[in-house]
Amino acid sequence: MTTVEKTRLYLDRIAEKAALNAFLEVYPDEALAQAAEVDRRIAAGQAGPLAGKVVGVKDVISHAGHKLTAGSKMLQGYTAPYSATAVERLLAADAVIIGRQNCDEFAMGSSNENSAYGPALNAADESRVPGGSSGGSAVALQADLCDLSLGSDTGGSVRQPAAFTGTYGLKPTYGRISRWGLVAYGSSFDCIGPLGKSLEDLALLLEVLAGADEHDSTSSSQPTAPYRAQLAATPERPLRFGILRQALDAGDDALHPTVRTALTQKMEALKAAGHSVEVYDFPLLDYILPTYYILTMAEASSNLSRYDGVRYGYRTPNPANLEDMYKRTRAEGFGREVKRRILLGNFVLSADYYDAYFTKAQRVRRLIQQANDQLLQRFDALLTPVAPGPAWQLGQKRTNPIEMFLADIFTVQANLTGQPAVAFPAGQADGLPIGLQLMGHPFQEGALLQAARVVEGV
Repeated sequence: MTTVEKTRLYLDRIAEKAALNAFLEVYPDEALAQAAEVDRRIAAGQAGPLAGKVVGVKDVISHAGHKLTAGSKMLQGYTAPYSATAVERLLAADAVIIGRQNCDEFAMGSSNENSAYGPALNAADESRVPGGSSGGSAVALQADLCDLSLGSDTGGSVRQPAAFTGTYGLKPTYGRISRWGLVAYGSSFDCIGPLGKSLEDLALLLEVLAGADEHDSTSSSQPTAPYRAQLAATPERPLRFGILRQALDAGDDALHPTVRTALTQKMEALKAAGHSVEVYDFPLLDYILPTYYILTMAEASSNLSRYDGVRYGYRTPNPANLEDMYKRTRAEGFGREVKRRILLGNFVLSADYYDAYFTKAQRVRRLIQQANDQLLQRFDALLTPVAPGPAWQLGQKRTNPIEMFLADIFTVQANLTGQPAVAFPAGQADGLPIGLQLMGHPFQEGALLQAARVVEGV
């Protein structure tokens, strides 16, 4: 099949599956023109590593000349003036970008229900959420609407949707992939991450995207690696896996029995295959979510202060004066969840509470990082669930933000520590996909993917 034929097929499927709301916009003419050029390059023997691959991009990643809304009314009609480094690298590798994908507003959410343009729906059961915030990116793979997706992960926003849709997602080490052109949520947490239909897809995308970027001062100059070759290689020795005791001991109300069964079965299978498996305690587990949400909300309140109706984006009509314009623009442009996080972020950064909340959370983050570093001296990778259970019903948790936040209990650790983590399918619960997660050593994504292949294969 030529790239043009494949692109036409995907465009037809996107139209057929429009009810899933995975894509906010597709680029049919542009995608077909790109595909024709890729076919020409393939015929000339000049094709890049992503030639023949059709890719969707989450609507928080800038693509020059295309709409960029971050799933928000605040940026409705905004056109990106430049492309993210990640998008430039996709195009340089001869990927065909087919459209922009639905997501929670400003990447804030665990269900994709916070999008101003309606939720994406889980293709396994359209009454269920697909996970968030990269829900559209995962559903597009689940429903076979593209080959690869580019998402973002601030507290699990690549991995949780991957688990809920039976796909694969990688949160790389912080700084491994440039954040230039990514709409900022929590700047010390945000990562652009690949989603795919296999571990090979993740390795391929990482090879294209990884590396330093002069535009992003937080991007790392650590050398990249041949990730596909590392994934294909057999480990030189038995691996050492750590499994979280609190996950194994959680009651059925905290962890779905099928998720626990999947975890214990993998534990026994790894032992039988000759690998070392040890159950570990993480005494700071109860502090992970409060620390994460205090810090990300503080960073969000700062990052989103730029949306004031003056420079770009939504502006309220007919304001009475400048102050009224500021207030009404932000009240009307932001959704409920974004406003909640901005208000809480402003609260923890206020003069009276800065030390009590923000400063203390920074100290606890450091303690979590130190405890995690000690764990990684004992293990090659840490195995946990991705989420406590499968995808929930649309609307089920929207009225209880605490319950929604608890869905992130296993994923936010990797964002607090900056380490890489990969999610992969682990069967089904109640007829819905579930996933497991491996967290590994910083800048050792190749070894992490190789370990995931081991776990997947036992």
